[in-house]
This record gives sequence, structure tokens and C-alpha cells, in this order.
Amino acid sequence: MIIFDFGEALKVLRQGGRVERKGWNGRGMYVELQRVDEHSKMTRPYLYMKTVTGDLVPWLASQTDLLANDWHVAGQAPAAVRDFESGA
Repeated sequence: MIIFDFGEALKVLRQGGRVERKGWNGRGMYVELQRVDEHSKMTRPYLYMKTVTGDLVPWLASQTDLLANDWHVAGQAPAAVRDFESGA
């Protein structure tokens, strides 16, 4: 698994992917970009999060999230994230 910063996370989101942080407490949480389409009530793209309980809610990055270096593509094996901590 590749670990990256928020700038790279935005690139993944813009390409249609989902991202998550190793530092988040809940399992299955992720952030995704919602683009405007014919069914949208919103007029601009926005980020939303899938919560631990399965709810989909608008998401605003915290300072900690913006500066974190533990972002990765959602759904990839957590064991590989540990490689980042060891420098591998």
C-alpha cells in the first residue's frame, strides 16, 4: 500500500477514488468526492465521508487531516500501512 499526504489524496479523489487515514479510529470510514450530476441538489462538488455507522455526511478536513501523512486508498490492507511507520 502506498501512503501519501493530503495533496496526493486529493488527486485520488479527483480520479474517482476513495481515501482514508490510518489515524482514524473507525473501520470502514472513507472520504469520497461527490460531483454534480442531474440528480444533485448541490450545485458544486463536495467531499463526503462514510462514517463508522454507514452514514454518508458532508466532510470538512481538519488541520490534522490536512497535515497528515497517513492517507491511503480506501479498502487496502491496513497491515501495509505499518510499512510507512518503519520507513519501508
